[in-house]
Amino acid sequence: MYRNWHEVAEIVVANLRLEAGRHPDDALLNELIGEAVVKVPEFSTWWDSHRVAQCAHGTQHFHHPVVGELTLNHETLALPADPDQTICIYTAEPGTASAQALALLASWSAPDAVRSDSASQADRPGTAIHPE
Repeated sequence: MYRNWHEVAEIVVANLRLEAGRHPDDALLNELIGEAVVKVPEFSTWWDSHRVAQCAHGTQHFHHPVVGELTLNHETLALPADPDQTICIYTAEPGTASAQALALLASWSAPDAVRSDSASQADRPGTAIHPE
């Protein structure tokens, strides 16, 4: 689904290297890295580059099989009580085709939540609701 899969994969490997440095004795993490070396031909090249990075925010381009092209912003939030746990939030710019596509996908999985959100939007001044 990633339009720029190789670029995203390189960033993920750089983030994995960061975590491996933070947790050098993590057996499961080391096993995962070993498995990736064996099963993913590009992984060794990316790992051997020694790039270290944290993917905290940015823009991702997707091709969803149902709704097509999506451009989403993402933000990774660390939990203060457990910095090893993070939440990654993806959002679309309001009024864009990506926002409409996300609304369509949300309506399939949680129709009551979408209706509730639309109702709350109607209460906000300057907000227009556009029925499908």
